[in-house]
Amino acid sequence: MFDVKWIRDNPEAFDQGRARRGLAPLSAEIIALDAKRRAAQTAWQEMQAKRNDLSKQIGQLKSKGQDAAPIMAEVAGLKDKMAAAESEEKELAEALEALVASQPNLPAADVPEGLDEKSNREERVVGGKPNMAFAPKQHFELGEALGLMSFEDAAKLSGARFVVLKGALARLERALAQFMLDLHTTENGYTEVAPPFLVRDAALYGTGQLPKFAEDQFVTTQGLWLIPTSEVPLTNLASDEIIDEAALPWRFTALTPCFRSEAGASGKDTRGMIRQHQFLKVELVSIAHPDHSDAEHTRMTACAEEVLKRLGLPYRVITLCTGDMGFSAQKTYDIEVWLPGQDAYREISSCSNCGEFQARRMKARCRKAGEKNTRFVHTLNGSGLAVGRTLVAILENYQQADGSIAIPAALRPYMNGLEKIAKANA
Repeated sequence: MFDVKWIRDNPEAFDQGRARRGLAPLSAEIIALDAKRRAAQTAWQEMQAKRNDLSKQIGQLKSKGQDAAPIMAEVAGLKDKMAAAESEEKELAEALEALVASQPNLPAADVPEGLDEKSNREERVVGGKPNMAFAPKQHFELGEALGLMSFEDAAKLSGARFVVLKGALARLERALAQFMLDLHTTENGYTEVAPPFLVRDAALYGTGQLPKFAEDQFVTTQGLWLIPTSEVPLTNLASDEIIDEAALPWRFTALTPCFRSEAGASGKDTRGMIRQHQFLKVELVSIAHPDHSDAEHTRMTACAEEVLKRLGLPYRVITLCTGDMGFSAQKTYDIEVWLPGQDAYREISSCSNCGEFQARRMKARCRKAGEKNTRFVHTLNGSGLAVGRTLVAILENYQQADGSIAIPAALRPYMNGLEKIAKANA
């Protein structure tokens, strides 16, 4: 969300930022609509002042026993005109808010320019790819061969883009989530939260999923929305709050199911667990002081990376270009894990600094003790990590020639000491 006054004062900067995202200029349209809204507001205020003045005159005339009918008729006429001006101002304000709310955040100055993922910038590569003396299989081939992963059973229950995990694979997914939460809460300074999985319109609006991306969400018949990520409830804990600057940053983590309609994913990753309607994710959210969000962004990314390091999974970190960033982000680091079965790096975490973009929508502010003025906080979010995709990465990177899966040492305490998943363990 943008401050319209800032757009009026900085139209070139606004349009230049949009141009970096490959979007057409919009400042002139916003400014013109805002001018109409302010004109209607001014007209109403002027009529209100005149009405107050005339009302005083009516009182004075009546006190003197004089005829106040002509002025009373004028006041009655003003009432209708004021109602029309008020209605016009409300319609223009709603149109202006809808227009501004549907525009994405502007990229930070150091974000590489480009239209798509081809222009993303690789920052670092961590860990060596496993050297396998056999042709690696994809995760769904491994899971199905073990008899512990079934897309057919899930389709019977729910349709496409769902999975049923059984036995040791179901336990491995649970172990991964527990391991991530323990790391983030005991070492990385995050407070664990158990939030609702259903939220109101305002929560999705606050983080930028509504109104533009309604088709990507699942909504109940009661009008509540299933969360696409726990970024939504965690970030909205700061909505309508004025936070003492000394209390920042707030750092939250949560394990929740996430629900996405994948409306634009037709034909993409149709097999396997990479892109599903329901999946588990451990989320990281920071509510940061506006002067410290860049450092918090770096820190958050490092926390997500540490999960992969301890699991011994090779990965790389890239900075998304202007055309590949999400709607609310001003800068994003993607962490991509190596998948031998696909012979490719695939996203496993996306850590974004949204600046004050979401905070404006949520009215989330901070204030220094003893001062009256407030500032919008900065919000950040990242996966720490996507549990299903981490499971995929372990299956593919720790697969053995016989189809069994070695358990990373960091997870064995969560697996009751189990060192390997084989068909005999099903």
